[in-house]
Formats: sequence, structure tokens, C-alpha cells
Amino acid sequence: MLIGEYKHILDTKKRLAVPAKFRRFFKQGAVITRGIDNCLVLYSLKEWENMANKLGKLPASQTEARSFARVMLAGAMAVKFDRLGRILVPDYLKEYALLKKKAVIIGLYNRLEIWSEEKWKIYRKQAEKQVGDLAGKLGELGL
Repeated sequence: MLIGEYKHILDTKKRLAVPAKFRRFFKQGAVITRGIDNCLVLYSLKEWENMANKLGKLPASQTEARSFARVMLAGAMAVKFDRLGRILVPDYLKEYALLKKKAVIIGLYNRLEIWSEEKWKIYRKQAEKQVGDLAGKLGELGL
């Protein structure tokens, strides 16, 4: 299970170290792509295949479905871990996520999100202020 929040540095060669405790989830391979809210998402190859399969089944006749599938699939790139557990973040994804030097990696059960430290602080503060309302709405869904 991927959970927790970790701060890391994007080096000058655009490499980002993934926390050691998470690396075993990516032994079969990994895919990085655009996420929602200007973050990046790192999927294991198995999880990515599940996601890509769902995206591929979205109705091409619906504008929103086409747009979402295009953004996610066109933005995706297979990545390999070097011997130090780092992945290379492509320029177009680095720009999309507004990544500079400081990054935050958060575990979300079956995937990791990669945020610029500044964007994550803003997002987290807003979400924390709304946690009561969010819990109430999610309670209606059975959580």
C-alpha cells in the first residue's frame, strides 16, 4: 500500500528519487503521466494497464471523455528507476506540474502523486479546511 507524504529534491538532471519503501511496488515497471490539479501521477505498470484500459473504453463521442483520455494517455511515459531509485521527469511533465527543485511525493493507496512543494502546500491547506464538509459528502457515499 502506498501512503504517506515525503519531500524530495529534483536534481539538475531532472531526476527525482522515489522513497525506498515504495520502490518494490514498481519492480515490473512504472508509468508517469499528468494528474489532476497540476500534479503528476506515478503508476505501477499493472495499475497503469488498468487505468489505460478504462481510458481506452471511454466513449469517443463525448468531448469530455476524449479530452481526458488524450491528456492522460498522451502525457504518459514509461520510466525506469536508476540504481539510486530515481526516475527522470520529462520536461513537458515538469512544466505541467510546475516542478522546480522541491517536490512532494504522496502515496494514494495504488499510485503516487508528485507535486511541486509550493502547489502541495496550497492544495493541502485548502483541503484541510474543508475536511469536515468532505467527510460529510463522502459519508453519503458510504465511506
